[in-house]
Amino acid sequence: MVVEDERGLETIDTSDVDRWIGLPVGGGQLLEPVSKTDIRRWVQGMQNPNPLFLSDQFAAESALGRFTAPLSFTICCDVGHGATPSIQGTIPGSHMLFGGDEWWFFGPRISPGDQLRSERLAFDYKIAHTSFAGPTMFQRGDTTYVNQRGEIVAKQRSTSIRYLVANAQRMHSLKGLEVEPDWTDEEIARVEQEKLDYYQTFQGHVLRTCDAVQQGEQLPRGVIGPHTLQSFATEWRSYIFTVWGSSAQDGRPTSTQQAGWLPEMTSDQQKAKVDPAQVDGLYKGASRGHTIDRYAKLIGVPRAYGYGASMGAWVLDYISNWAGELGTVQHSNIQYRHPPLVGDVTYLDGVVHNVDRNIESGQGTVSIAVQMTTQTGVQMARGFVDVQLPVR
Repeated sequence: MVVEDERGLETIDTSDVDRWIGLPVGGGQLLEPVSKTDIRRWVQGMQNPNPLFLSDQFAAESALGRFTAPLSFTICCDVGHGATPSIQGTIPGSHMLFGGDEWWFFGPRISPGDQLRSERLAFDYKIAHTSFAGPTMFQRGDTTYVNQRGEIVAKQRSTSIRYLVANAQRMHSLKGLEVEPDWTDEEIARVEQEKLDYYQTFQGHVLRTCDAVQQGEQLPRGVIGPHTLQSFATEWRSYIFTVWGSSAQDGRPTSTQQAGWLPEMTSDQQKAKVDPAQVDGLYKGASRGHTIDRYAKLIGVPRAYGYGASMGAWVLDYISNWAGELGTVQHSNIQYRHPPLVGDVTYLDGVVHNVDRNIESGQGTVSIAVQMTTQTGVQMARGFVDVQLPVR
């Protein structure tokens, strides 16, 4: 299908995408089991200093009784942030940004020693006209995470925003954001105190029950940032697949490497046989705009920017920290609207939307409306998260 644009922008041809929809998709698989270091490196990269995922002793004394990974770590067990099945089909001259993630969790926790594999499906897509790039594809794909016992840990439905770079450059919708904020020492100190205040809310053993939760209740404000090139690089390296030699292709059909990336954003598979940096993503390839301004601007983003997958992880961590050791996220559906830019601070706010207590089962479901904003109030993401808590 070719979508025409009446405003004179270039058209987007989805013909090659059509042949993938509804089909299983291949991609990379991690080669080794999860380690404690993997988990600790993850929470460090996500700026989530919850002792439950750092300290053996704290974890052993918790309601869980053992060292496990946060739910957000699930995405770390995939090669490609769970986005692979939502980037199928070639669209020449295109790039992608993350548009959102929907998660379902089924109970099994990820622990050190677990070996996860990803099963992928190209789900669907739609075309919409956006102020960012005119004709834009919102493509969705499913990743199911399965452990070595055959248990389904979680399912992720990722949305990729696929657009023509020439259109994004022409529309220049993010103009005015090229300059990084100039924070004063006093402002930095205030943000640091806000972070410490937030961290204090989950330094002990949080044992929240559904009985204590009320509709309209405000969650503590989460704080991440100010984002820097160092923090973006630390995030990237916390994803296991970014470590050289940590994964291998499973041999199933996939077109991710032939998505239609610009030459400057394309990995060189032949050179990578000698130099793995050629397919590293951050050094060379589609992710280099995250830490190099010139490549961010090339694809229509005003300056270095963060990862959509991390935005989803921030939400899962934020809600899980509040829910505590007795709670677990069942479902999360978050739409991403604005990327985290270097120099900005990200704030997370939640309010209890609904409380459903089931006395007979001894479990209740709490629905929380979440939004993510910058220090100037620009909305970055929003959606709902459902948490299961015990009824006492």
